[in-house]
Amino acid sequence: MFESIFKGFGNIARIPELRNKILFTLGMLAVFRIGHWIPLPGVNQEALSASLNQQDGSTFDQLATMISMFSGAAFSHSTIFGLGVLPYISASIIFQLLTTVSPRLKKLQEEGPTGRQKIMEWTRYATIGLCLIQGYGWLQYINVRGLVYAEWSVTPLWWVVSIAALTAGTVFLMWLGEQIDKYGIGNGVSMIIMAGILTQMPTAITWIVNNFDPANPAEKMGYLGLLSLILGFVVVTAGAVLMTVAQRRIPVQQAKHTRGRKVFGGQRSYLPLRVNHSGVMPVVFASSLMIFPSVVFNLLFNTATGGSAEVTGFWARTFSWLNDQFAYGEYVYVLGEVLLIYFFSYFWITVQFNPEEMAKQLKEHGSFIPGLRPGPRTAEYLEAVMERITYVGAAFLSAIAILPMVISRQLGVDMMVTQFLGGTGLLIVVSVVLDFIQRVEANLLMRNYAGFLTGEDGKGPRIQSSRGGAM
Repeated sequence: MFESIFKGFGNIARIPELRNKILFTLGMLAVFRIGHWIPLPGVNQEALSASLNQQDGSTFDQLATMISMFSGAAFSHSTIFGLGVLPYISASIIFQLLTTVSPRLKKLQEEGPTGRQKIMEWTRYATIGLCLIQGYGWLQYINVRGLVYAEWSVTPLWWVVSIAALTAGTVFLMWLGEQIDKYGIGNGVSMIIMAGILTQMPTAITWIVNNFDPANPAEKMGYLGLLSLILGFVVVTAGAVLMTVAQRRIPVQQAKHTRGRKVFGGQRSYLPLRVNHSGVMPVVFASSLMIFPSVVFNLLFNTATGGSAEVTGFWARTFSWLNDQFAYGEYVYVLGEVLLIYFFSYFWITVQFNPEEMAKQLKEHGSFIPGLRPGPRTAEYLEAVMERITYVGAAFLSAIAILPMVISRQLGVDMMVTQFLGGTGLLIVVSVVLDFIQRVEANLLMRNYAGFLTGEDGKGPRIQSSRGGAM
């Protein structure tokens, strides 16, 4: 196994074009990390970092953790890359959803590269608008908490410069991602997000080292706790990889055509349907929406009690119970997140998966699913299969999403560590790494070199299915 990995790296070094693409990608990620240390003026960085490091599971802590994931922890330092690529991702999702409901956008997308370029242009404008809104909201929050120097916060020029810097930082990261797409290898924006998540791993390792004390397992982490974390990381990562690449393969038969004395067609192939078709988006949406009940019930509880520690009266007790139950990691909170993950999983396939169009394309290409008539019957079958496998995919996403909460609350492990045992961050890293490896593998196979997943001659796969065929 290790020999094949070393051979794969050696083959990469032999191909100048592929080697240069990988080096260019690493260089752009290094630029991203340099920008991480350029702070905004007027912000008390030490007080801000101390405030965000004292996480107690509050609503703002959840929001800060999510934004830090997409900004490479620059959020806690309030740098020019503080917003990360989150506004660009939000704008892309908005236009992706609008394309399915707006006839004009759908027509533009069907026009090909020209129409998609126009939609991309509007997405960039929307990104700038979201940067202005989110930048102002973030600066207003840290100003209210007294994390901005007084002589700066009263200066209108500081607000203009800071919002412009945050906006320019996000636009620069958006451009950086496009350069990786064009001259590097991998999806640029996804690579930036992955780099931001992985930069938090040294902090997690430092926490484990500081809390590891075999002589005092009652208060610190012993050998059993350390072994449990390592095994949990390996098992969860392997499960995430398995479910990310898992497919339901529908057999497809091509119709035979006779021309003169020759018979064409008749090949048998398959139609791959991903088990986790919606990817990481249901977890992102569910985690974001579960923040709002916490905010609302906390506000109602404080209003009902008037800031007093005494909880008296029907409404005060009701809001107190709701506030406690919708706290991070509680049973009602976990149940609500699981239900939202299922909802968005099915919503996403409703938006992205079109069985009627797929059945139409199969019919136009002279292909059919054995045992099914082309047309509406094929569409019904594809829709039924997708609904069943989506149920399994949503169950997997739910388990991955709630695992960090359970481990953090039951074992007392810091959230900085448990985020690598599940959640959105792990799914993003797994999917981006798999995509990167597949692109490198494709470049190697094009030049008849053995890759990480193929045989020694670069022509056959090493991994065999349970039936003995190539996977």
